[in-house]
Amino acid sequence: MKSTLRPALVLFAALTLICGLIYPYAITGIGKLAFSEQAEGSLVLRNGQIVGSSLIGQAFSSPQYFWGRPSATSPMPNNAAASSGSNQGPLNPALIDSVKGRIAALKAADPANTLPVPVDLVTASASGLDPEISLAAAKYQAARIARERKMQLEEVLSLIDRHSKEQYFGFFGEPRVNVLALNLALDQRH
Repeated sequence: MKSTLRPALVLFAALTLICGLIYPYAITGIGKLAFSEQAEGSLVLRNGQIVGSSLIGQAFSSPQYFWGRPSATSPMPNNAAASSGSNQGPLNPALIDSVKGRIAALKAADPANTLPVPVDLVTASASGLDPEISLAAAKYQAARIARERKMQLEEVLSLIDRHSKEQYFGFFGEPRVNVLALNLALDQRH
């Protein structure tokens, strides 16, 4: 028993030191050196104040702002401490009812809009924290925002185009726009 206890304790101490201290501090240090903005949370500052993160969605509900993707996190939307999806399948009546309710809310906010409702405006992402929406989702909301802010529709569409991001690596995903960045740009204009 004594012959196996000492090597086991030494191995336990060594692995604790390596995996519990050296590795986490080394990776944190490399992250702060190589990717300082991301390691600090990709915080967005406006006039010296933190207004959010470019990596975590925010719940905008005013009709003069772009609305992001719904969030299924609890106890509040876009809760970064509790990233989760709804885990509701496409045939789940609760998902169907929530999608119908979100479509009704979009139609009530802009009754004249006859465009098809983009799926990312009515379904939550797997993380519940998605900070971006598709260009179709942004353009779907453009007329409402132009009307609410008394702007020309072309001006809002131009703002969307200026803040759009291309596909990852030129082929992965779809073009998109960060909702927080777009809403901050709107606030700067008016």
